[in-house]
This record gives sequence, C-alpha cells and structure tokens, in this order.
Amino acid sequence: MFARAMTREAVRSREVVPESTITRRILGMRVDATTYDRATERVLQWAAEGSSRYVCIANVHMVMEAYDDDELQQLVNRADLVTSDGMPLVWGLKAMGVPEAERVCGPLLTPAVMERAARDGVPIGLYGGANERALRRLIDALYARFPTLKIAFAAVPPYRPLTPEEDAALVGKIVESGARILFVGLGCPKQEFWMAEHRGRVPCVMLGVGAAFSFLSGDKPIAPAWMQRNGLEWLFRLLTEPGRLWRRYVRQNPRFLVLFLFQLLGWRRYPSVG
Repeated sequence: MFARAMTREAVRSREVVPESTITRRILGMRVDATTYDRATERVLQWAAEGSSRYVCIANVHMVMEAYDDDELQQLVNRADLVTSDGMPLVWGLKAMGVPEAERVCGPLLTPAVMERAARDGVPIGLYGGANERALRRLIDALYARFPTLKIAFAAVPPYRPLTPEEDAALVGKIVESGARILFVGLGCPKQEFWMAEHRGRVPCVMLGVGAAFSFLSGDKPIAPAWMQRNGLEWLFRLLTEPGRLWRRYVRQNPRFLVLFLFQLLGWRRYPSVG
C-alpha cells in the first residue's frame, strides 16, 4: 500500500500553510478557506516556479479517513493547500468563524486550472483513471473543451503497488514530459499518499482530484447544482453508485456529524494549525 511505502521523512516534513490563508482543523484535519480563483492562481504560480507541491481536495470522506489514520491526517495537514470540496466542510468552516468560506470541489477546480494552463501554455499531466480507454475518453473530452491544452503526460497505474523500479521509471517519464501540473485521480486516500511520497521527486504541482476524471469524461453523472449547494451530492452519488458507496456513507456521515458536533460543543478538542 502507498500508505506504508511512504517515507518517514515525508511524514515528518514541516506543515505548510499558504500565506494569508485562513485555516481551521475539522476533527484534527486542516481545511483552508479559499476560492476557485485564488486556488487556481496559486497553482499556476507554483507551476511557473517549477515547484513540487501537492493540493488536497477535502470532503467528509477524507476527513473521516484522516480521523481513523493518523499518518494520513499528518500528510493532509502538511499539504500546500487543502480546499473544502464538500458543503459540510464549508458549513463547518463557517461554524468555526470563517463566514467567507466557499466550496472548492475537484470537478470544478480541475477545469478551472486546465483553462488557465491552456491559456498560459503550461503543460499538464494526468495520472489515474479506471483504464486506458477511460483515460482516452478523458483526453478527448479535454481537447474538445480546451483545444490549446498541452497534455504532456498521461498514464493509468496498475491495480497494485508499483515496484521501486517501476516507480522510478514513472517519475522519470513525468520529469521528461515537462508537465508542470499533475492531476492525480487515484481516489482517497491512495492519491494523497502518492502525492506526499512524490513531493520533491517531480517538478509538478500535484492535485488529488478523486473522481473528477470520470465526471469530466462523462463516464459518471454530476449531481445537479441544487443538490451540490444543499450538501446532497453524497445522496446523488449513493443513488448512482449504491453498491460501491453505501458502506462509506452509512459508516462515515453519521460519525462525522456526531464528532463535529462534539468539537463545536468543546467536548472534543484538537490542536490548532501552526
């Protein structure tokens, strides 16, 4: 597993909180208050600098995975940016004194960054997807939407951990491609461990975008805007993928509500960011 392959040095690295960013911890996991414009601008700035950084796009699922796995929580807290994907996290930030908090989700942040990358001529990479055909559909959809987009790298990993030799070869291909922004669609928490393990090894800004690849390619339907605004996207996804998601939502959503209520009431305390 990527979680166990991750180096201890990466886990112990200094927590990075972007300058001037308001941040809170929800059940111990950092969430930053930002907007699509600010997040996009920051990613493009880092890409122009050739920085190796990673961005986590957080929802309730990630918060609960991090709550149950201290190593995951540490690496999310050490990300260069942690956006609030789900509306429950936006409401959580507002309840914790950040009234300007907004939702910044993967399926919308991804095309926002790609649009800017296409405009500025910044090459991007794609890592993830269900299979080669799904990746091809994604690439076709992106070129149709952003004709000037430079996709310098695209790969689907096997359904097993890479050997050290395979991983070194993968890193070499990413470096040689010249990609400066790498969208990583491996699912949570696999993509978060992968990005943390590869920060400093690839000269890219890595964004863990989860299922955004499937939404952008049209392989999965996107929840209506009114469901997203009202925090019901989980229900839409449950109805469209009940066999895969029911255990996640039945187990995690009620726990999140109870534990976060305890946090707001002061019955459970977590260290502040810093």
